[in-house]
Amino acid sequence: MLHIYCQASVGKHRSVRETIIVTGGASGIGLATTKAFVQAGAAVTVATRRPDDAKVIAEEISSEGPPGTIRVSKLDLADLSSVRSFVSNWDEKLDVLVNNAGVMAMPELQRTPQGREMQFATNYLGHFALTLGLRRYLAKANGARVVSVASVGSLFSPVLWDDPDFRFIPYDPLLAYGQSKTACILMSVGITNKWAQDGITSNALNTGAVATNLQKHTGGLRTPEYLRKTAEQGASTTVLLAASPLVSSVSGKYFDDCQEAPTALERGNGPYVGVAPYALDEDNALRLWKIATSMLGMNS
Repeated sequence: MLHIYCQASVGKHRSVRETIIVTGGASGIGLATTKAFVQAGAAVTVATRRPDDAKVIAEEISSEGPPGTIRVSKLDLADLSSVRSFVSNWDEKLDVLVNNAGVMAMPELQRTPQGREMQFATNYLGHFALTLGLRRYLAKANGARVVSVASVGSLFSPVLWDDPDFRFIPYDPLLAYGQSKTACILMSVGITNKWAQDGITSNALNTGAVATNLQKHTGGLRTPEYLRKTAEQGASTTVLLAASPLVSSVSGKYFDDCQEAPTALERGNGPYVGVAPYALDEDNALRLWKIATSMLGMNS
C-alpha cells in the first residue's frame, strides 16, 4: 500500500517529477520514506547529520535500479549554522519537504550551540528554521507540501511558553519530547494560516510504534507487539500526506494511520490516541510562530 500511494501520486498525477527533501532520511522510518519516493521516480535529497554513512545507503538504493534519484546533503538540525548552510546551498523548486528527523527522551538536559534545549531545537526549531529558509523554493512548486513527523508524545505536554528551554522547570525527558512534538503540529497549523497564498499545504502525523534508533534512550520500544508497525507501515502516513491527491487540499491537520486523528480530551493511560486541542489551536500556532521567529532572528 505504501508503494501504491507514492506511485499513484508522484508518478501518475503530477506532470513534473517531484523534488523532495527528507530530513533523517537514511535510517528507520526516514529510510523507508526515502525508498518509497525514489521507487516512485522522485528526486530525493536526504538531509542528515552523518552524510558519509548516508551515502553508502544511497548507493545501495541506487544500485537496485529504481527510476528516481537520490543525493545526500549534510544537515545538523541542532546547529542553526548548519541549517543556514543547507538552505544557502539549495537553489531549485521544492515540491515536498518532509521534516522527519528527531531525537527522543534524552536522559539528561543537553543544549545546542545556541543554548536551546536539544529536543525542542532538533525536533522543532531546526525544522522551523529549515522550512522558513526554503519557503521561496516551496512557493515555486505551486502546490508544495510540508509534512512534519510528530508523535502521540504530543499528548504528554503543550508548549511550555515561558520556559521552553527548561531553565526553570526541572528537566523531564518525556515532557521535553512532548513539547517538541506539539510544536511540530503547531508549525503545520501556522504554515496553513500564513502561507496559503503560496499554494503551500502542511500537515503533521504520528507514525505509530516502530522500533528504531529513536528509542535508544528509553531501553527500546515498549509498545505491546500487537500495536507495533514495520518501518514501511510507519512511513505510509508520511507518504500519503506528501504525495496522494486525496489530501492535496487538506492542511493544518494531524494524521494517524492514514486518517485524520480524532481530538483527545485527555491523555488517559494508553494506548494513546488522537491529538490534544492545544496542538491544533490557531492562537497557539501564532504565538509559537512569533516566539520561534524571535529565537531565530528571522522574518516569517
